[in-house]
Amino acid sequence: MILEQAVLPVVPGREAEFEEAFARAKAIIAAMPGFGGLTLSRCVERPATYLLLVQWERLEDHTVGFRGSPDYQDWRALLHHFYDPFPVVEHYETVATA
Repeated sequence: MILEQAVLPVVPGREAEFEEAFARAKAIIAAMPGFGGLTLSRCVERPATYLLLVQWERLEDHTVGFRGSPDYQDWRALLHHFYDPFPVVEHYETVATA
């Protein structure tokens, strides 16, 4: 299992609009092969900052499957104009659990 992590810096004042767009966009990512679930959290100290965590079966399910799909263009159109600056996306593998 791969965990995708992205800190999403939303333009201040557009948080509600972003959350509405994300509610529509999550159906796009949820339909992708290898998708295992997601959480979107809002920062308490910096309310225009969000943390997106997405579980994928394999790294390629995200980097090739999702990003290479025609549906990714719809995801981009819904969400990418909210970010300033554009988020850094990283991927993690579990090494320990409790």
